[in-house]
Amino acid sequence: MSGSWPWVALALLGAYHGLNPGMGWLFALSLGLQEKNRLAVLKALLPICLGHAAAISLTILALRVMQEAVSPGVLRIAVATSLLGMGLYRLLRARHPRGGGMRAGFGDLFFWSFLMAAAHGAGLMLAPILLAQPMQGMNHFMHGGTSAVAGLSVYILGLAVVVHTLGLLLVSGTLALVVYQSYETSGLRLVQRAWFNFDLLWAVALFVAGIAALLI
Repeated sequence: MSGSWPWVALALLGAYHGLNPGMGWLFALSLGLQEKNRLAVLKALLPICLGHAAAISLTILALRVMQEAVSPGVLRIAVATSLLGMGLYRLLRARHPRGGGMRAGFGDLFFWSFLMAAAHGAGLMLAPILLAQPMQGMNHFMHGGTSAVAGLSVYILGLAVVVHTLGLLLVSGTLALVVYQSYETSGLRLVQRAWFNFDLLWAVALFVAGIAALLI
């Protein structure tokens, strides 16, 4: 697991993002309930996941650029500071980007998901994993064992986005479909009983990620 744990962590972090209703599954569920069609839930998940992946991609590409501009120590401090600052912001001012009504098309869902992931600092959470030594070691190996690693390759970054997004899709899709099925049989009692403060949990997760950025 010494070399594979970052990939497992990326998938699990995607699953964690998928649990958060603010990341899209609740929106997909609402569209399905509005249209009274299970297929509408599945159709909504595609642009939602793509929007999330786009926000993640921009964040980690910025990380890739910073790897070449600053030293590893400075980069870790910058990432940790950003994560802790975002966590404090989410804790004190938990507001979500506002969009239009529920009649949303593919582009609307994509843009909404992109804004949500960016506003929540979802991409920053991946930074401690991407900066971990096993991930850097893999990049070192792929570049023929040169002593100076300029940063993660585009291939590694792309694969990281795919692994993370698949984790998000699996969990958010499962949740949306399970709750949709529950609604057909017992209304929204399952959501009412299981609901808790995800904004607080998200803020705590950002703090944990900030500390991890310094320690991993």
